[in-house]
Amino acid sequence: MLVLFETPAGFALFKVLDEGKLNKVEDLSKEFLAADSARKVVSLKAFSKFENTAEALEAATKLLESTPSKGLRKFLRAHCDGETLGVADSKLGNAIKEKLKIDCIHNTSVMELLRGVRTQLTELISGLGAQDLAPMSLGLSHSLSRYKLKFSADKVDTMIVQAIGLLDDLDKELNTYAMRIREWYGWHFPELTRIVQDNIHYAKTVKLMVILLELSQILPEEVETELKEAAVISMGTEVNDLDLMNIKELCDQVLSLSEYRAQLYDYLKSRMNTVAPNLTALVGELVGARLIAHGGSLLNLAKQPGSTVQILGAEKALFRALMTKHSTPKYGLIYHASLVGQAAPKHKGKISRSLAAKAALAIRCDALGDDQDNSMGLENRAKLEARLRALEGKELGRSAGSAKGKPKIEVYDKDRKKGAGLITPAKSYNPAADSVLGQTTNSGALDEQDTAPRKKKKVEVEPQEEEAAEVAAIEDKKEKRKKKKKADQEASLPISGNELENEEPVPKEKEKKKKKKRQAEDSGENVEGEKEEKKKKRKHVEEQEPEVQTKKEKKKKKSGD
Repeated sequence: MLVLFETPAGFALFKVLDEGKLNKVEDLSKEFLAADSARKVVSLKAFSKFENTAEALEAATKLLESTPSKGLRKFLRAHCDGETLGVADSKLGNAIKEKLKIDCIHNTSVMELLRGVRTQLTELISGLGAQDLAPMSLGLSHSLSRYKLKFSADKVDTMIVQAIGLLDDLDKELNTYAMRIREWYGWHFPELTRIVQDNIHYAKTVKLMVILLELSQILPEEVETELKEAAVISMGTEVNDLDLMNIKELCDQVLSLSEYRAQLYDYLKSRMNTVAPNLTALVGELVGARLIAHGGSLLNLAKQPGSTVQILGAEKALFRALMTKHSTPKYGLIYHASLVGQAAPKHKGKISRSLAAKAALAIRCDALGDDQDNSMGLENRAKLEARLRALEGKELGRSAGSAKGKPKIEVYDKDRKKGAGLITPAKSYNPAADSVLGQTTNSGALDEQDTAPRKKKKVEVEPQEEEAAEVAAIEDKKEKRKKKKKADQEASLPISGNELENEEPVPKEKEKKKKKKRQAEDSGENVEGEKEEKKKKRKHVEEQEPEVQTKKEKKKKKSGD
């Protein structure tokens, strides 16, 4: 049985002298306490030395991927014919078995044996001293770390994160410098701020005006004429040449920063199309780069679901909404995508949710897929544009989540059935049925029109009217006291014939109401509540009659005087 051992200097094959000791794993470590006892267990059969650092680095990277390198395959073919090989990595053993047809073993006894070999490595391999092994290990580890850092898939998007951060910083600086130029030169020519709105054009205009050149090369003819007319009647103050030179230097700084920003944007655009082409096709270069920078890396962003991508950048608003129990935000950085900007305000939430779901798929395809084209992103963008057009042109009757169903909306009518006309005729308004407190009507005529079903409805409404009647009864008691005092004062006054005529209809109304009560009792209906209500109405009418009489008497007295 042979054992494969990897060292920074090369590969070593050890021959197991006593395989019976492998059965006792607990006692195996004791055999490697001394170099002499270790030589009785294993002996060096062959050693393959690395020629240079590049070969050692290639072999180490292959071992990390659990695949044998070219030099290791040649070494094993030369020395492992018909032997069983013990390895430290089971995946490496499977790869060797498939490619070289060599039986490999990986178990606890082999691992304990390799641990013992490591402790006595310099004694078992002649010519390999401890003073040489330590620098080899350090150099190989540095080379391996540098190689992984250079070619790691996780570090490719680091340039994008740094570029978008620098781009945002440049935008802030350019805005600050441009505002400073406007304030500084505004003391000399304040009208220029209104005429030239763009910051870069403003800086170019100030620079050309300072060195007294024509403005036609940067401004349209209409703006140039307006600028010259404003300069003639300008209300700004005079500045000396030294101030103008400092303003010119600031304008040069703004223009140089704007040129560098344009170059940086082109670089970011090319990197995004290379690293994340599908995400760039969906949301654009700037939004995609900000999503990657906010997530930390493209791989970290690929682990997030679509709901997280949708609100990425709105964490503060999300947690504030959760604490205050308000509605959560619908979008974060994805709000600045062109598809969301094209949607109407009422459709922005739906489009942002759909766009976030498609963006999550595009990010995973870019981070973990083998294809480097943007076909998936363009296809999903076409689908989202079609959905946006469907939402904008959607009719009122379309059901949610259905593209085919367009149910017809009809006005609800409870008196209409399917395939039939009206069940009952339409009811017309009857003004004679109105009753107003404090106003007497010809109740006899109304009583003749009422039928038995109409009385049943009144009986059902009585419980609601009883509460109002109790409130009215309290007010009636107060009014009675006032009326008694007035009646005592007016008792001595004579009553005219006209007043007696006014009192005659009252007994007639009482007789008609009595007839109505008798008819209700004969029909056997329960109208006790109705009687109480009518008694209250009678009292109310009787109490109002003295007030009418007193008013008429007062008028007569005034006319007599």
